[in-house]
Amino acid sequence: MKKILIFSLSYFPKHVGGAEVAIKEKTARMPEYEFHMICLRYDSTLPKVEKIGNVIVHRIGFTRPNPTMADLRRFPLHLNKFFFQFAAAWKAIRLCSEYRFDCTWAMMAHSCGVPAALFKLWHPRIPFVLELQEGDPPEYIERKMRILWPLFSRAFTSADVVSVISTFLGKWARRRGFKGPVVLVPNAVNTKHFSQPYTEFAIDEIKDKLGKRMGDVFVITTSRLVRKNAVDDVIRALPLLPQNVIFVVLGTGPDEVMLRALAKKESVEQRVQFVGQVGHEELPKYLKASDIFIRASRSEGMGNSFVEAMAAGLPVIATQEGGISDFLFDAKRNPDKPTTGWAVDKDSPEQIAEAIKEIMANPEKVRHVVATGRAMVGETYDWDKVSATMKNDVLEALLTRG
Repeated sequence: MKKILIFSLSYFPKHVGGAEVAIKEKTARMPEYEFHMICLRYDSTLPKVEKIGNVIVHRIGFTRPNPTMADLRRFPLHLNKFFFQFAAAWKAIRLCSEYRFDCTWAMMAHSCGVPAALFKLWHPRIPFVLELQEGDPPEYIERKMRILWPLFSRAFTSADVVSVISTFLGKWARRRGFKGPVVLVPNAVNTKHFSQPYTEFAIDEIKDKLGKRMGDVFVITTSRLVRKNAVDDVIRALPLLPQNVIFVVLGTGPDEVMLRALAKKESVEQRVQFVGQVGHEELPKYLKASDIFIRASRSEGMGNSFVEAMAAGLPVIATQEGGISDFLFDAKRNPDKPTTGWAVDKDSPEQIAEAIKEIMANPEKVRHVVATGRAMVGETYDWDKVSATMKNDVLEALLTRG
């Protein structure tokens, strides 16, 4: 059985994001491989080694009992990410003497490219897959990695294949000097979960919880409250819209205080609902209780939230920044493609308001666009199909080369 070592900053059961979900979904569909992972431990109550699904997890780093997200930014846990760049490479070298890995797989260049590149120096014949899942702008990532610039650059130039979740990130790999094969392997969503039907009573419960009245139009976003997700632009668009348009914000983040203050400044605080974090199981109900999904991102590696909203049957408003342009096609901007949503420029509250008005005024067009988007999601963003691409076009192609 081939053994593959994964580098990832974190993994289940805690501090999990889209990249970690992608690892879990892909590895679960590849039982013919033995997967190992090196990640940060953070929490001293977690074992140093355990098997989760199809992955044997080896945890390293500074810990404390049951840390919060705020604790991760405090001493000593805030040192973990820098520590990981070198400690993970050393741990990998030691593990390789025991397990004799056939391949390494680094999840995100700015998180795990450096330890993977260092390991490649020690074991140059072991193939190395670099997967790009970054959501921040490449320029921002590059500034963050200046302190480790030669090793960061080597993460790209020493990789044997680069897997990307969007064509945008594939272009970044080329700019960073990667010469080999780039394979598009987008993230997927649980389409059955987000498209499942609910009783009218179950949806009405959510509407009542949110205080939705007859005639209200709920515009919803699911996002971390950080600048790149542009929640502020939607708040600035509200004064340009009728009073019955309500903005429902699902998620938490460091910008929440600022966003609440902005809503008050714009005199729309009664029309913005900060719901907080909603569990994955309940999320489809909130989407189906709403009328329009929006995230006018300033940058995006791909954006699972958009695909989830399409699967749930909502019209989607978004920018076409980064990876969003792979699936969000606008009737005016992309006349050669089937329309799947409404595109706006970044930093443009006026365009957001116009898009919302257009959706409200054209129910027949909305039905057609929603159906097209939902069909595209089912055809393209399915975990079985995505995992097969990762297995056949990335791992198998690499392991059988030469």
